[in-house]
Order: sequence, then C-alpha cells, then structure tokens
Amino acid sequence: MNEREGLKQEQAIIIGAGPCGLSAALELQAVGIEPLLLEKNAVVHSIYQYPTYMHFFSTPELLEIGGIPFTTPNDKPSRREALQYYRDVALRRNLRIRAYEAATAIIPQKDGSFRVQTSDRFGHERFYEARSVIVATGYFDHPNLLGIPGEELPKVTHFFGEAHPYTGMNVAIIGGNNSAVDAAMELLRVGARITVVYRGDQYSSSIKPWVRPLFEGNVNKGHIRMLFSSRVVRIDETDITVQPLEEGAAPYRLDNDFVLALTGFRPERTLLTDAGAVVNPETTVPAFDPETMETNVPGLFIAGVIAAGREANEIFIESGRHHGKLIARRIQSLLE
Repeated sequence: MNEREGLKQEQAIIIGAGPCGLSAALELQAVGIEPLLLEKNAVVHSIYQYPTYMHFFSTPELLEIGGIPFTTPNDKPSRREALQYYRDVALRRNLRIRAYEAATAIIPQKDGSFRVQTSDRFGHERFYEARSVIVATGYFDHPNLLGIPGEELPKVTHFFGEAHPYTGMNVAIIGGNNSAVDAAMELLRVGARITVVYRGDQYSSSIKPWVRPLFEGNVNKGHIRMLFSSRVVRIDETDITVQPLEEGAAPYRLDNDFVLALTGFRPERTLLTDAGAVVNPETTVPAFDPETMETNVPGLFIAGVIAAGREANEIFIESGRHHGKLIARRIQSLLE
C-alpha cells in the first residue's frame, strides 16, 4: 500500500490555536473552508501563560476575531476575560482543534501538497495531508536565555504567573520592560523584597504611561531596588552576582531566593526552515508576501508573531488577527 493511502487530505491545516490561528480559521470558514487546527497545548496557550491578574493594553474591539464582539464592562480586558472569549469563539464556531498535539514536521510533497507530522503528549505520532498549511505558532515556549551559570536552577523562571509564591522572599527581576515592571508591582503587594536588574541606563520608553509614575515612585521611596546599567552574571542557590556595566566596576553579590528572568521570547522557525522556507539569518524574519502571507514555498503561509523577527513585540493580536483574511483570500483563489 502507498504510504499516503488512507490519509484524508485537508484543504488547510493551521499549526497553532492562539488568537491569530483562531482568526485564520474563522476567515477560512467564511470562505467555505473548514481547517484543521493543531495545537501542542491548550487553546490560546499564549494568553494562558500571561500573569494571572494581567490586563491587556488594548481595548476589547482590538482583540476581536471573526467579527465576533468581545463584550466586557472594562476598558482594558483581563487575561481571564480573554481566555473565556477565545475559547467561547472556538467552541461556538465548532473549530476542529486537536489540542495537545504538536506539529513536528511539515513535509512538502511532489504534487504541491504537504504532509504534517505530529506527536501527542504520549509520544504517539500521526500524519495529516493538506493543500495548504498556515504556521501560526507563538513564542512563549522559547525564552531568550541568559547563558549564565546557574540559569538552570529551579529558583529561576522565565515566566511570571502570580506574586503569592514569592511572599517575603528576596526576588531579582532581570529586565526593564512592561513584564518586569508589572511583576515588580505585583510582588510589592505580597511583601517581596525586590531588586530589578536592567542593562539600560534609564527607564524603558515602552513602560505603560499609567504604570511608570507608580513604579518610579516606589523606586524613589526605596520599596523597589532598581539597578540600571547592570546585568546578572551568575546565579547561585542563595545569591546572585551582579556586574555593573561601568568600565572597571567590580561585580558584587546579593542575597536571593528567586530569579524572574523576564528577558523576552523568540518565535520558533524550525518548522518553516525544514519545509524549505527562507528565513533572514540576521533578522530571523521569514520571507513572505505581505499581501497574502505566503512564504517562498507555495501553499505555506505564516500568521501572527511568527511573521516578526527578533523583535517579537512588533506584532500583537491587534495586527496579527488580520493575517487570516489575507490568507483566506489567497487559499480561496488557489481552489478556484
């Protein structure tokens, strides 16, 4: 028997069921295509990874997908509200989502279609075939590592969930952008002793304008220790070593119980490059047509943050949700 016999060919497979993947699925539905979504975690896992009590910068209408209203009494929706909105959209529109099944390879076929290999959480492999594949993977699984001794210790995390576990602890936060500032403000409320270590020589211009005065006020009052022009060069069980960036300055050690290395994340490109897609080695931006989101491999598309380079924050839900309409229009034309 031919190894491809018995495999149902999908019109489209979407890898990733985050907001941008769901948006692409809804846009495909609108043109009569029922895509299959493959998600290695839960639906909108990226939002699930956000801090428990986080609120979005955006207003609800900028997070909407498929023209479905996002109703909330708040000006800035919460993480909890977003999780409910996106899972309700997925359920009510009967999106075909295979959760906890990771795509491990996209294999172009001679006839122009694709074979997608997956592995579930128990290690079982499956294969699917599709005329088109949309890669809408996020970036939370790939933090920017520090590359320093001790980073592998259990006291170190690249994610901040909520403050309670750090009550009364010495906590070092590495980073100076919104995630670091938000974590520091939450930690302050539970009595943590906070040190923020930041390579910049002044506050980041990206800090939310309504949060920055509060944060600066707590730094000025001594409630938060802010170390500018500094980096952590070593993490040990009971302390960290900080190196000032001024020439000739000596490193010093600080008592420490936990480290939050909030240094950002990067999208994974392996699925694309292994399938033949070209990625700029310097910017890590995939080659794609901005009018269709199609890569240099015909039938292989990208959506969401995967279209950004090293600066993953350049694409948010507000902009990435529109990629699906471009993709749907292109795939529909290919089927005509």
